Amino acid sequence: MDYIIIVAGGKGLRMGGDIPKQFLPVGGLPVLMRTMLRFREYSPELNIILVLPKAQQDYWHSLCAQYQFDMTYQLADGGQTRFHSVQNGLALVPDDAEGVVGVHDGVRPFVSVDVIRRCFEQARLQKAVIPVVPVVETLRHIIPESSSTVNSPAHSVTVPRDEYRLVQTPQCFDIQLLKEANKQPYQDAFTDDASVVEAYGYGVTLVDGNRENIKITTPADLLLAESILNS
Repeated sequence: MDYIIIVAGGKGLRMGGDIPKQFLPVGGLPVLMRTMLRFREYSPELNIILVLPKAQQDYWHSLCAQYQFDMTYQLADGGQTRFHSVQNGLALVPDDAEGVVGVHDGVRPFVSVDVIRRCFEQARLQKAVIPVVPVVETLRHIIPESSSTVNSPAHSVTVPRDEYRLVQTPQCFDIQLLKEANKQPYQDAFTDDASVVEAYGYGVTLVDGNRENIKITTPADLLLAESILNS
């Protein structure tokens, strides 16, 4: 039995408004609802766990009533960090469950069904899978001042972009692997679920993501999201 944990804990600060970014409308429907519908499109049987800060849950329920959004899902409280939010979501997955659990950003509504399928299918074989896309812009590495030569004006260097990838979600794992990895003490280095699993000592397999799978965090992202819908 498979699960998807959709983490939506943003406060919308970079949007410059009072409404958290996951609740803002894109094409007439809140971002978070679009994200959840994409996973239901992938599989009607997929167990969906939504993680929301407790302070946002009443507003979410009012949105569900307003948009007549009656999808079946389980609700977990958001934690202090993403790591703790995922822990709260994992707590709703039975300890003896077998299968794959994915973790997805609630503000990524345009992940393709093909990418979702690819991640879940590969995770059955590899146990830890993340979608990535190539870097298309030039990258520069910022060198700490203490590491620079005394007389050099340069504090950054270009790095070969073909050696890097941009990481997306859903990140998919064997259920028991992710549960065990999330028993580790929190570290600041835990920026996503792959970093948690790697710290536990398990390698991660990369699969192709889709370029439209953007993370909506700024007003410019909202404009791009509308453009993706219109196209």
